[in-house]
Amino acid sequence: MNDPMITDRIPAADHRLPEDGVGCGCGTHAVQRTDLGTLAGDGHAGHAALARAGLGVDHARIERAVREILFAIGEDPARDGLRDTPRRVAKAYAEVFGGLRQCASEHLGRVFEQKSDELITVTGIGFHSMCEHHLLPFFGKAHVAYLPQGGRVVGLSKLARTVEVFAKRPQLQERLTEQVADALMDHLDPAGCIVMVEAEHLCMKMRGVKTADSVMTTFVRRGVFRSDEARGDRAMALVRDLAAKVRV
Repeated sequence: MNDPMITDRIPAADHRLPEDGVGCGCGTHAVQRTDLGTLAGDGHAGHAALARAGLGVDHARIERAVREILFAIGEDPARDGLRDTPRRVAKAYAEVFGGLRQCASEHLGRVFEQKSDELITVTGIGFHSMCEHHLLPFFGKAHVAYLPQGGRVVGLSKLARTVEVFAKRPQLQERLTEQVADALMDHLDPAGCIVMVEAEHLCMKMRGVKTADSVMTTFVRRGVFRSDEARGDRAMALVRDLAAKVRV
């Protein structure tokens, strides 16, 4: 399948694409245009396309935007404490949004054969993400369980890496939970999987209703855990119990 077509130009810091969008002439950005809405959707082909297209984070553009924000709130970007803030924010954004240029297949594509027909669980996977509505952090733990079939299993660290890939994007917790589950089903082809995510959202803690102790919980069932309600309930109860032990 071909990569998504590029529709909204994203020039690199020192390379401006011409109006026809063919490329800047340096050979690094020989793509037409990039539709970030498409590429930032669920992810597999789109984010691989971003990486292959060489579309890195535009640090200079972020720095300009941060300076404008500082001006807009009445600050002076030239004062000592803020002089390097735009550069620091650009560097931080490149890291916290690094998942936009990664794909879960980088981790889940490496399976090994091991006869197993029992539930495999990994609980307490810590993550940090950014709420796409306010660009404020939310953070917590993900709990993943899958039921292998055909002898296909994956290294436990790869499950944590998969959570990280989807967390390091402008995100919604509901979408994050679904994306991890869908990636497991797509790449491991298990009989079923369960993903549970518990997170604290600073957009609720430091603004708006300011609910200091609130925790949001989302979960997704796929495969047999969705089609067989009783089986899914038992597996979900196990995941909840294991997650509770991590919290203690």
